[in-house]
Amino acid sequence: MSTPTALRSDRLRALNPEARTPFFNYWRVLGPILAWAMVVAGSHSPTLAAPATGPAVPVVRLETASSALVIGSDGSVIGFSRRSDGQEYLAPKQPAPVLSLRSGGTLHAPDSATWDGASQRLTLRFGQSGLSARIRAVAQPSHLTLELMEVTPAGAADLALWGPYPTRIRKTVGEVVGVVRDETFALGLQALNIKTLGGYPENDEGSADRPYGARQTEFGSVLQAYSMDRSKPRHLTIWGKRAPNMPVPAVPGETVIGSKIALFGCPEPQALETLGRIEVAEGLPHPLINGVWAKVSPERGRSYLIANFSEATIDEMLGYVKRANLMSLYHENAFKSWGHYEPNPKFFPGGIAGVKACADKAKAIGVRLGAHTLSNFIQTHDPYITPEPDSRLAKTGESTLTAPIDATTTTLPVASPEYFTNRLGNELQTVVIGKELVRYRTVSTNAPWKLLDCQRGAYGTTASPHPAEAPVGKLMDHAYKVFFPNLEMQREIAHNLARVFNATGLSHMDFDGHEGCLAPGEGTYGNELFAKEFYDHLDHTVINGTSPPLSHFYWHINSYCNWGEPWYGGFRDSMQEYRINNQAFCERNFIPKMLGWYLLRTGTCLSDMEWMLARSAGFDSGFALATSLDALRKNPESGPILDALREWEKARRAGVFSPEQREALRNPKREFHLETVAGGGWDLFPFHDSVDFQHEALTRQPGEPTSAAWELKNPDAPQPMQLKLRVVGTSGSIRNPTFEINRSATLTIPVEIQAGQSLLLESDAIVRLYDAKGNPVQAFPLKSPLPMIQTGTNPVTFDCEFVGDAPPKVTVTFKTRGAPTRVARP
Repeated sequence: MSTPTALRSDRLRALNPEARTPFFNYWRVLGPILAWAMVVAGSHSPTLAAPATGPAVPVVRLETASSALVIGSDGSVIGFSRRSDGQEYLAPKQPAPVLSLRSGGTLHAPDSATWDGASQRLTLRFGQSGLSARIRAVAQPSHLTLELMEVTPAGAADLALWGPYPTRIRKTVGEVVGVVRDETFALGLQALNIKTLGGYPENDEGSADRPYGARQTEFGSVLQAYSMDRSKPRHLTIWGKRAPNMPVPAVPGETVIGSKIALFGCPEPQALETLGRIEVAEGLPHPLINGVWAKVSPERGRSYLIANFSEATIDEMLGYVKRANLMSLYHENAFKSWGHYEPNPKFFPGGIAGVKACADKAKAIGVRLGAHTLSNFIQTHDPYITPEPDSRLAKTGESTLTAPIDATTTTLPVASPEYFTNRLGNELQTVVIGKELVRYRTVSTNAPWKLLDCQRGAYGTTASPHPAEAPVGKLMDHAYKVFFPNLEMQREIAHNLARVFNATGLSHMDFDGHEGCLAPGEGTYGNELFAKEFYDHLDHTVINGTSPPLSHFYWHINSYCNWGEPWYGGFRDSMQEYRINNQAFCERNFIPKMLGWYLLRTGTCLSDMEWMLARSAGFDSGFALATSLDALRKNPESGPILDALREWEKARRAGVFSPEQREALRNPKREFHLETVAGGGWDLFPFHDSVDFQHEALTRQPGEPTSAAWELKNPDAPQPMQLKLRVVGTSGSIRNPTFEINRSATLTIPVEIQAGQSLLLESDAIVRLYDAKGNPVQAFPLKSPLPMIQTGTNPVTFDCEFVGDAPPKVTVTFKTRGAPTRVARP
């Protein structure tokens, strides 16, 4: 076993010359001790404490059933190996401190370590800094734990960094879950409490775009976690500069002491199972669905329907959900307001009892009932805001009145403009003075400073006189026209949610707006705390998702990540690349794969739905279908669409598709149709697209035809013509597109199609027109039958009327349905 020499800071600078440049002036200045640190820009540059040199010798070897971790006399990890054959996974020639401590702006790596086997304590010493740390290290069959028990001098460390631990593994890096894998073996790190954040400390807030418990590097990967001392008041710039220099109150008792991680190595197929064992052994969240761990439950990754329902419409809506055999019915607007989360009387006049009656009906037929939330967002009509604002609302900062004001004053004199001029996080431009909210238009440009054109008694509060020196607090807000809580109130809101879910029996929700939990200024710790408070106060399992980013500790609570929204394009277009990229993210982080939300409108057709369902089957991913009772009632294909949802989902969850079929089903350019067959199983029909045929306005001699002549090759059996026609351009339109097939059948479609629009014609002989974003414009049936396309080559003549000074061009793609392949349960 090799024992790498502790690396000098100057040598690490040579490995990482970028650390000298101004752009890398924050944690990458610490990079000389951690060469693989994340590339981020920041606000200040701590000085570097270089470790001593000299060869390290083992002081303790900690073994699990599958792996061994060796800690050297210099306080670094000098071995992380597979026990069965001694295969070493620690990356060579990379620093690997067990723990580093930051004190006085300097991050100190240990330079010596001693081990007391009787007490299972590892003592690290940090050179001339005078710091020392005691770590309790315990080996169990599945994992080993490292817990920071003491730092001397007490209170001297404001940050404790575990690792980063460099590994040779680069193939699959689960950045959020903190597990790296190759073909045969997995290594992992788990934060064992919410004070320990998976990732690297990019800033003093303790937040990141995506908290990386593991990160891919040139040499392989790193595993990493950290804790921050939050027990002292701080001033921070938080949440992407939404709140510069925000005062962040102390969290009493929340120091780096007690920071705790688990490390493990195991055969790759056992990685997820090992995570479950760690959860149970260490008292981490371990949610069950029908008695089975949620991460391996057959219910994981099931699709669901998003639609508003009421006490009056619940039976009809449940009928649709049951017909499609979806997991749940999920309400978009179930609550009167965000904050207290009481039921919306528009849908539930019976209040809590009304929601519970709906949930009981759903449970009786095996359907979950869900409700959408915005986590800690507080709407302006919530009791936390009106008629008296809660004193615990988050403030980006405050000043004071420089003179008394009465209840009608509309110009407020303030001592400083600092917190009132910021444009980020200032959508509502609201301050709190005592029990009054005041909105202002702007701030004076010179001293004496004033808030101008004020609306007194905003949001139903009472305008009142206020004395000189009265605090004027700037409330943190958001583009959704909401306010946010401080950390104490944020925990209370999580309790509010749990209380409502317990009382009603609701069992499905999303932590949408989870990033709002950054508002108190505690970074990812705020996200973790909110989710855990909700989870800890539940009396039943609640399936839950989240908005990005997913965080490391919350991974244990989370049921799925269903990212991808339908509002930005047509059914086949909106955020499609983003949705597909998320499948790889979910797979490498042991998260059930989901494709996001899709929108079922009155004009959504079966072929669009089957296009999405093919992607779902190809990636083995669930989805959410957002719709409305009105759309389900009015869409003429609602029945076939719901039946298709049921059959495709049944086939996907049964695992009937071969690897080759799944590869084809993933291709967004391919279409498929699934039909049930007698006796069980399904027929999978592929569609084949022709080449793109094009036509444009031409100037010809009088009497000379202006039509285009194409040859359509049909590799399949004879069938009615199906096509998609796109009008390409920025102006003009076409009218009455006309097709002549095999010189014997002519079809004219009586429609005008604007530039940017498209037309879909399928075997049901319904003409469907879509706008430039793919949204339905109109649909009508043809009065004449579709021409037949024969097997082999079919001569096609096409023409249309071009309209406009700069007429558009036309692109036509034909499609044919191929012979089916029988698929059945394995």
